[in-house]
Order: sequence, then C-alpha cells, then structure tokens
Amino acid sequence: MKKETRAENLLLAAWVTALVATLGSLYFSEVLGFIPCDLCWFQRIFMYPQVIILGIAIVRKEFSTARYSLALSVIGGLISLYHYALQKIPVFQHYAIQCGRIPCTGQYMNWLGFITIPFLALTAFLIIALLSVAVMRQQKRRNNV
Repeated sequence: MKKETRAENLLLAAWVTALVATLGSLYFSEVLGFIPCDLCWFQRIFMYPQVIILGIAIVRKEFSTARYSLALSVIGGLISLYHYALQKIPVFQHYAIQCGRIPCTGQYMNWLGFITIPFLALTAFLIIALLSVAVMRQQKRRNNV
C-alpha cells in the first residue's frame, strides 16, 4: 500500500471517529433529551470542529492537519478524563466544581458499571489522537525517503 494512501486511510478513520462522536453526543442531547453539563460542552468544543478539520484534510490531502487534530484531542481528552474522574472517584466527587444547572458528577448512563458519556468521549479523543500520531509518523517517514 502506498504511504500516502495509508495516511489517507488513517485520516479517514480519525474523521469517522469524530463524526460518530459528534452524532452520538447530538443523539444523547437532542433525541434522548440529556442536558449537557458545562464539562460536556467543553468536550464538544474540542470534538465538533474535528469533523470539519479532518474532512477538509482528507479532501485536500493535507496530512499536516493531524497535528491540529492531535492538539484538540489531547485537550479534549484531558477534560474528558477529569470529567470521568469526577463521576467515578469519590475523592473527586467531594471537591467537584459547580458545573452549571446539571451536575458534572451526574451519570445519564452507566453501561457495564464504567461506560459513561465522558468515557465515550475520552475513548474517541484517544482514538483520534493515536490516529493523528500515526499520520504524523507516516508523513515523517515519507519525507525521509
């Protein structure tokens, strides 16, 4: 497989991940009626633009865009990790910040005892970050040849 094609596939996988995460969050809020807390909104701020950024990167074959996606994913992932800790670690729950009308410690869902909305967001951010790093490595190898 050509290196450029592999980088395109990696970007496509990152875009699909961002799209699924975005559509999933919209489903939770608009269809199921879950009101997002403030930390959920911050996570959305770092996820939603990635659908557009990665989509444009795929069309224009701009693989350097992976560094921006990586930055957004790291910041969004840290917010998700903190939000997940607020939900699952009792020490964090006692010192949780006031998070608007909806408490950030609340859990609309708790699949298998550990899968919550911030966990899903963290998983998506982690996948996008890893794919972005893979694209950057692929491009570095391509430029060294």
